[in-house]
Amino acid sequence: MLGGDIPGLLDCRRCTRLVRCMEELPPKKGYERSDYWNRPVPGFGDPLARVFLVGLAPGAHGANRTGRPFTGDGAGDFMYPLLHEAGFASQGEAFRRGDGMALHDLYISNAVKCLPPQNKPNTDEFAYCRSYLAEELASLPRLKVVLLLGQGAFSSFLKHLAEEGIVDRVSRYPFGHGAVYQPEGSPVLVASYHTSRYNVLTGRITGDMFLRLLGQVRELAEGENG
Repeated sequence: MLGGDIPGLLDCRRCTRLVRCMEELPPKKGYERSDYWNRPVPGFGDPLARVFLVGLAPGAHGANRTGRPFTGDGAGDFMYPLLHEAGFASQGEAFRRGDGMALHDLYISNAVKCLPPQNKPNTDEFAYCRSYLAEELASLPRLKVVLLLGQGAFSSFLKHLAEEGIVDRVSRYPFGHGAVYQPEGSPVLVASYHTSRYNVLTGRITGDMFLRLLGQVRELAEGENG
């Protein structure tokens, strides 16, 4: 299953600020506007995945250009080799849609599906996209673990659980790298620092840190009744 199967997603234009951002974005050197996806970026992966990885939003010249999460930018260049080493991805390099990348026991998407200015979605944009996030969750019948990259994705997912009546107070679940929670009626939640180029360059997250976390996520997915 691909996120593009969600009705209305690819044609969504509800967030005028995000639409304008995509329309006005200058292409990267060596590319034309016609080379860019410039619309909502669907999730992709294994339809029987037990692990759902949720990032923040498409990168300007990564997913917003290629049309696939974490593809064509620094965050993906850091993450996919580690997903491959951990057994979640068929290859360690992600260039474009149709490059042969296949995910195993993993589905990847973003909390916000369109490019936000300065990589900062606002409250309404998170809220509008939570309906698509809910549909992605419903499409994964074997889901056990949700890995949330960064505080934005983590908070938005908790707000989804609050809207569903699964958690009563979001504040009971503070963000922290490696934090693990399992609200009753929810998959296990695992928080991680985002794999952004900035976090990698500053050492806030390292390959060893993320690989260890992926190992923990696999153990959780393969736990009781896995």
